[in-house]
Amino acid sequence: MTPTSHNLTEGPIGRNLLAFALPILGGNVAQSLNGSVNAVWVGRFLGEEALTATANANNIMFFLIGSVFGIGMAATILIAQAIGARDIVQARRVMGTSATFFISLSAVIAVLGWWLSRHLLAAMGTPAVSLQLAEDYLQVIFLAMPTLYAFAFLSAALRGAGDSRTPFRFLLVAVLLDIVFNPLLIFGMGPFPELGIAGSAWATLLSQGLTLCALLLYLRHKRHPLWLGRRDAHMFKVDLTILRALVVKGVPMGLQMVLISLAMIAMMAMVNHYGTDTTAAYGAAMQLWTYVQMPAMAIGAACSSMAAQNVGAGRWDRVSATARLGVTFNFLLTGALIAPLILLDRWTLALFLPEGSSALEIARHLNHISVWSFLFFGVTFVVSGVVRSTGAVIPPLLILALALWGIRVPFANLLQPRLGTDAIWWSFPISAVCSMVMALAYYRWGHWRRARMLPPDPHEVAVPAEVPAAPPSPVADPSAEADDPLPLQQSAALHPGPATER
Repeated sequence: MTPTSHNLTEGPIGRNLLAFALPILGGNVAQSLNGSVNAVWVGRFLGEEALTATANANNIMFFLIGSVFGIGMAATILIAQAIGARDIVQARRVMGTSATFFISLSAVIAVLGWWLSRHLLAAMGTPAVSLQLAEDYLQVIFLAMPTLYAFAFLSAALRGAGDSRTPFRFLLVAVLLDIVFNPLLIFGMGPFPELGIAGSAWATLLSQGLTLCALLLYLRHKRHPLWLGRRDAHMFKVDLTILRALVVKGVPMGLQMVLISLAMIAMMAMVNHYGTDTTAAYGAAMQLWTYVQMPAMAIGAACSSMAAQNVGAGRWDRVSATARLGVTFNFLLTGALIAPLILLDRWTLALFLPEGSSALEIARHLNHISVWSFLFFGVTFVVSGVVRSTGAVIPPLLILALALWGIRVPFANLLQPRLGTDAIWWSFPISAVCSMVMALAYYRWGHWRRARMLPPDPHEVAVPAEVPAAPPSPVADPSAEADDPLPLQQSAALHPGPATER
């Protein structure tokens, strides 16, 4: 583990943060493009019923992956804090407990999902003509869950250790293999059997399985500090303290994804009342917004890992600098995407609409109003990522819930009689600004520095609970770090202050 590439507690913060965030951004883009390419194969060559089947089945897959998103983030933060404190043993403990948890959970989901696929699809209201196709596809996706969960967990663990490039490289391999395997297994080219729609799911399983094996061999070959071999089998025994932290801290982070999904469903339901043109316009804009929000999400994830390492090292000055630079990068990168989408929206939106569609002008109008909201929501993503790095996960969840369900949805509902569809479009920037203000207020005056991921060590040495952004805290003094014995440094860094999360 070389300090220049993995140690986020030293070196230029801005350069390291950008270098860390760009591979995450690239991975998000690659996954979105992979989904689009797969949809082309299924929709163009297998028909609308098959495309409907994969859309319904993928909703279940995305929910299952999203449901453990928060637990993966909790593992990232725990590992990052341990790495920042130079406590490799603790990082490996987190690795072993998390691996056991994810493997066990994914195995249970795979078995249950295989038998319950048809019932789940029927409960979603999957059209009868697509039900059998969807079941054929979803059953294989459930078989792929162990590989999907394991790859996602390893990627999260490596990012916690300060390495976002390795997960990106292997994710790119998985995406390319998926794109290649799709036509081979759908149509039965060469030695491959013709599997139809199930072939698309088998392509996912094979690409993820092969890439996961390659990643494990790579970590073993490099003798990565987080690699657990046969001699480390005892570390796979579940540590209940770590498991409790994964669940207690991870579930609230996962609930944020649920709240966002439910809010988007609520907004879509409102839009549907205004007819096909308005719905098509909104759908076209959402295609663009998928990419507009990616920089903020990548920077937020990078800030969380970088801040967590510096929390572990007690470098509160670098935590504050990470937040400031993260917000700056959000405005630069997100703004760089929004500007051309505004100036060239007649052409970009037309990519998703039929030629001469009357929905184009509606899409341009709503895009001009709403697309700016991602600048402000980006600030919330970044600040929340920094706040979560200490273990303060409830306040960001409450802020998001209030912004979406206390402001956005009610605003759009209550003002439609007066503003019509504009009430829906304006609800995006208004709720985004309110969310940003609340997040910044909590960052400035909240007690997030007192939060912790793990219970306090009864033998820990107390350190100040609130550390101002400048000057750096005593724990962050380089001379103090050099003079302190290692166990004392690890204890103070991992447990900064009283045990209250507010």
